[in-house]
Amino acid sequence: MGVKALRKIQMGLETTAGTAVPATTIWRGTGTIEDQREIRRIDEDVGVLQRVNRTATPKLLAGLAMDAVPATFEQLPYILEAGIKQVNTGAADGAGSGLIYAYTMPITAANTLSYYTIEGGDDQQAEEMEYAHVQSFVIAGEGADLVTMAAQWVGRQVSLCSFTTGQSIPTVEEILFGKGSVCIDAAGAMGTTPKSGTILGFELNVANTGVRQKWPADGLGTFFSFIVTVPAEATLQLTFEHDGTGVAEKAAAVAETPRAVRLSFDGSALTTAGTTYTYKTLQIDAWGYWDPFSKIDERDGNDIVTGTLQLCYDPTDAKMLEITVVNELATLT
Repeated sequence: MGVKALRKIQMGLETTAGTAVPATTIWRGTGTIEDQREIRRIDEDVGVLQRVNRTATPKLLAGLAMDAVPATFEQLPYILEAGIKQVNTGAADGAGSGLIYAYTMPITAANTLSYYTIEGGDDQQAEEMEYAHVQSFVIAGEGADLVTMAAQWVGRQVSLCSFTTGQSIPTVEEILFGKGSVCIDAAGAMGTTPKSGTILGFELNVANTGVRQKWPADGLGTFFSFIVTVPAEATLQLTFEHDGTGVAEKAAAVAETPRAVRLSFDGSALTTAGTTYTYKTLQIDAWGYWDPFSKIDERDGNDIVTGTLQLCYDPTDAKMLEITVVNELATLT
């Protein structure tokens, strides 16, 4: 019988999308693969009182809900690679040891994504899904806690397999909410105005990465053939102390003033400081308009308000969402 403690998730970057490959790394989180095939039970009038055992499977699909776990500088990029843009190899930061992975939501043309073969299961049985990519993801955090990451993956189909052997558990570093900073500005001035002592929590919810599967009549059978890009849907929710900043942003919501919000989280010092970065870094840049703020609530005896930024293309900066991760991994293997 399967032992829960022996579950694992492994993944490998596909050279050709949809062609399964051995796993090259272990995901340091939780979740299990789900067979999402569609089985049709066909109704018919054939003179039999009970349903006849006639079925057909017009569609194969697989899913993996990666549960919310502490976000790390080393593994958050896998979600962004498969949901926003393939980078795979970090850009050098001058002579520093930090490698820069920048993920920008597409604006005028679709991005190329990374597609993975994902293995999951336990000591009883392993399964895999190929052509795996991210349909949605959430990055969130609040005071006195860790930043978390969660993602919904989609793949072509579930197949039985044996786990790829020989993978070592990767070394990772957690991202701490308390080491974060926030800037809120007008469009065109991203990162200019720090807002200290006011942000109690955030949630970046990319409810739709803009990736869609297609099932044309091309002889491949019942799994999807290719991927297209459609408009993404994303929000950034911030919880404020009901202070001067909270009041000012409520006014910006009423005035329908576009906002540029930067969340930046530092980690440990890089082995060698670079031209731009001295520490491992997660930076989230988001552009959009506030929805009407929530009514005044309270936390620990202080009044708070919550604003939800509806992310959208800003013509001043020509962007909607950009997430940058700096770590010391030369490539994502």
